[in-house]
Amino acid sequence: MFSKILIANRGEIACRVIKTARRMGIKTVAVYSDADARAPFVKMADESVRLGPAPASESYLKAELIIDACKATGAEAVHPGYGFLSERTSFAEALAANGIAFIGPPANAIAAMGDKIESKKLAMQAGVNVVPGFVGEIEDTELAVRISNEIGYPVMMKASAGGGGKGMRLAYTEKDVREGFESVKREGLNSFGDDRVFIEKFILDPRHIEIQILGDQQGNILYLNERECSIQRRHQKVVEEAPSPFVTPAMRKAMGEQCVALARAVAYYSAGTVELIVSGADPTGESFYFLEMNTRLQVEHPVTEAITGIDLVEQMIRVAAGEALPFTQDDIKIDGWSIENRVYAEDPYRGFLPSTGRLTRYRPPVKGWTDDGAENGRRGVAGVRVDDGVYEGGEVSMFYDPMIAKLVTWGRTRDEAADRQVAALDAFEIEGLGHNVDFVSAIMQHPRFRSGELTTGFIAEEYPDGFHGAPLDEQLTGDLAAIAALIATAHEVRAGQVDGQLGGPLTLRHEHVVRLDGGVEHRVRFNIDRVSVDGGREEQLDCDYIPGQRLIEARIGDRTRIVKVARDKANWKLTTRGAQHRAIVLPPHVAELARHMIEKVPPDLSKFLLAPMPGLLTRLDVQVGEKVEAGQPIAVMEAMKMENILRAEKTGTVKATPASAGDSMAVDQVIVEFE
Repeated sequence: MFSKILIANRGEIACRVIKTARRMGIKTVAVYSDADARAPFVKMADESVRLGPAPASESYLKAELIIDACKATGAEAVHPGYGFLSERTSFAEALAANGIAFIGPPANAIAAMGDKIESKKLAMQAGVNVVPGFVGEIEDTELAVRISNEIGYPVMMKASAGGGGKGMRLAYTEKDVREGFESVKREGLNSFGDDRVFIEKFILDPRHIEIQILGDQQGNILYLNERECSIQRRHQKVVEEAPSPFVTPAMRKAMGEQCVALARAVAYYSAGTVELIVSGADPTGESFYFLEMNTRLQVEHPVTEAITGIDLVEQMIRVAAGEALPFTQDDIKIDGWSIENRVYAEDPYRGFLPSTGRLTRYRPPVKGWTDDGAENGRRGVAGVRVDDGVYEGGEVSMFYDPMIAKLVTWGRTRDEAADRQVAALDAFEIEGLGHNVDFVSAIMQHPRFRSGELTTGFIAEEYPDGFHGAPLDEQLTGDLAAIAALIATAHEVRAGQVDGQLGGPLTLRHEHVVRLDGGVEHRVRFNIDRVSVDGGREEQLDCDYIPGQRLIEARIGDRTRIVKVARDKANWKLTTRGAQHRAIVLPPHVAELARHMIEKVPPDLSKFLLAPMPGLLTRLDVQVGEKVEAGQPIAVMEAMKMENILRAEKTGTVKATPASAGDSMAVDQVIVEFE
């Protein structure tokens, strides 16, 4: 076994590898960029080596610097995590040339699976299902019909040079092909100057399902069940779970055996994942097709660990050291259900724009996960596990991936795992930047998610107009009104106890009017430790709220509510169950007068192009005096490794350009002013 390993990565995955190595008695070396000098993973490791400046191209992606760090510290092996150099054949080869073990698959397997065309050829040779299709010259409609009949309907006819939705036609029958083929050719020629068309099977209600593979250098290869990763946004996974609510035991066996055959075809060992696309419209479960193989550890590996009890990082290390797997396929079971949500630094209320900045408050629902056995380790504490690599006071940098943490829950059933997600997300405190906690909580509660009817189009279909918070039901509305009134009353009581200025202590035997989100008013009345809302029945209220608390747990009747509390001028901001709510609490006589107040109109900002997020202004495409049309690109901002094109909202003339290309922008900073 190795005595010291180097982790060629950063953030939560570096922390994750260090924890397992520490439990195994292996010393660790962290490598870091200037942006990560004070990051938790650097402090956790036994040794650390600086690589270079913040950009990954000058630090984490420089293989020669990592090899130098291995030599300087005596590290015998490198775990690459995921991303960066994890699937770079040249890196694995360079390590081998320097006598350093690569904690991952053999270089030839990385190369074979990294080539999309080559990997599909290998998959076909190994007997793995691939998406049926025909890529080549299709001379006329008759050939198109013959090909479509062979593939099986529905099929998608696509212009070879197409894009942007042009030159595409879906055909459910032979008649559709006869009517549409020539049309697709014409669209391709008119739009792209190329009338070539290819045809492939159209997967109805596509689901993204992947099989976890694990092999050793002795030739043993196993599949560790499946993960469902269908809920995605812009092809980026958001929610993952194991097992899949769609996959049957027979389907699991068929998928797993095909994926093992593919791995065996390239003499694969270590952890890897075969990604498949599955037709949710096929009740037989037989319509699954190979997409690609990821020759590394996946972000979502904790859900597999939770249901199998196997530490994948430990097995990767042992396999790299030459050990055989200590279990067989018959030993791989499914115990319960696990769900992972990726907590990102992005603002779902503002179109999921990236959000960088300092974490002024960071309190996860549990303090990471311990290393002492399956229940408290791979499943977390009371079924909740947080994998993270950030800290309160630290900064989420624009140079790297926007993921803050991975929240993993385990339950005996899928609903129990989802319920634990909602409760844990309610208790997840993040301040200082935008985040998607409300959004993933809303998904966990969504009836379609609970039913298991998932496709890769879930987010686009269920949130076509963007995210505006999870809906309130009548019971939660009443509970929030009661909690808001309790908070306001506690502050009044405290004020009354300050030097007796308000006539001495107040009691809870009085009434408040609560207006939630500027809408309907609710009358809340307290009677010692009982509460009634809008004249309804009294219920027991238990909540030890102290003014200044930011997270409270209230018990109302038989219901428990975990609510994040913040003061916003005269309002209270209450965040729970996937939404933020603003409450104003008034005595009844003040509420009566407040109804006659003139509503304050927000200022008109339509004359300004504002930076929607912190980032770098990489391009400014207009000048003073220039006329612009609605929808015209005005500027380009870069944040979190993504470029964002900013467009004019309406026709106008540029009056001023306070910002210039190369400027670092704060959120809502003026880029362009229009006349």
